[in-house]
Amino acid sequence: MKLSVLAVGHRQPDWVSAGCAEYLKRMPRELPAAVTEIKPELRGAKTREQLLAAERGRIRDALPAACRIVVLDEKGDDLSTLNLARRLEAWMHDGRDVALLIGGADGLDEEFKREADDRVRLSSLTLPHGLARLVLCEQLYRAASVLKNHPYHREG
Repeated sequence: MKLSVLAVGHRQPDWVSAGCAEYLKRMPRELPAAVTEIKPELRGAKTREQLLAAERGRIRDALPAACRIVVLDEKGDDLSTLNLARRLEAWMHDGRDVALLIGGADGLDEEFKREADDRVRLSSLTLPHGLARLVLCEQLYRAASVLKNHPYHREG
């Protein structure tokens, strides 16, 4: 199974890219992960719906075939790290590749939210997109570490 983080947004600061790269390279061999940046739609005189529809098309083009779709959404499941590890383990047993979607400035198209296999809330806080990417990458690594009984995560 492969993990793909598909994030709508412009080029992120070097510290975001470096942080994500560091956590992704630590992922276990059997659970490779990558971040793919999706170009946001130029705003201009377009409506929010037009912007989201254009980004939806770009995200669809980047989705792995027959993958599990997990959207990051403020109304998604609020998971602890241990619960994320359990969810990751269930995804691994399912066997499909997993695409985790982070929307742009206007969020994600409602179609993705309806079709998603899972909806996860990363935080109750409002996070800048780059920081959300970094936190997600770190938490995926931490969840994988929990499953491997690696001492990176210490409970208690």
